[in-house]
Amino acid sequence: MLPLETILQEYKVTYEIIHHAGTIRTAKEGAALLGIEIGQTAPTLVLRSDNEFFGLILSGARGRVDLDKISNILDSQNLKMATPEEVKQVTGCTVGSVPLVGHSLPCVIDRMLSRHPYVYGGTGSPTSTLKIKPTDLERVNQVMAYFE
Repeated sequence: MLPLETILQEYKVTYEIIHHAGTIRTAKEGAALLGIEIGQTAPTLVLRSDNEFFGLILSGARGRVDLDKISNILDSQNLKMATPEEVKQVTGCTVGSVPLVGHSLPCVIDRMLSRHPYVYGGTGSPTSTLKIKPTDLERVNQVMAYFE
C-alpha cells in the first residue's frame, strides 16, 4: 500500500490508484494515457522561497506557472521552483511523481481543478496515478491559498 493510501483511508476518501507501465512525463501524455481532459491532470510542483517550501497543485491546462502571481498570493519573496534535489529532500519523491496528498507541504491549489468531477495526479510512484475528487483533495491537504 502506498503511504498516501493510509491518509486517504483515514479521511474516508473515495479514490482510485491507476497503475500504468511507464512514467507519465507531461500533462498531455497523462491525459492521453488516462483518456481524460488535460485540465483534469493535476501535477504537484514544489516551490521554495528563501526559507520555506510549498506544494503547488495546478491544472495541467495551465501551461506555464506564473511565479509572480503565486508569490503575491503567498506574500513570499524570491519564490522559485525547487531543484530536483530539493524536491527529493522535502518529499522523498522525484520530480514528476510528487503525490497529491501526503507530502506535508502547505499547498496552493488551482481553482480550475474544481471544474471537474475528478482530478488525476501523483502518488509518489512514477508508475501510478491517483484519481480523486477536487473537494477531497482540498480536504486532505494543508491548503493555505487558492488561485484563479
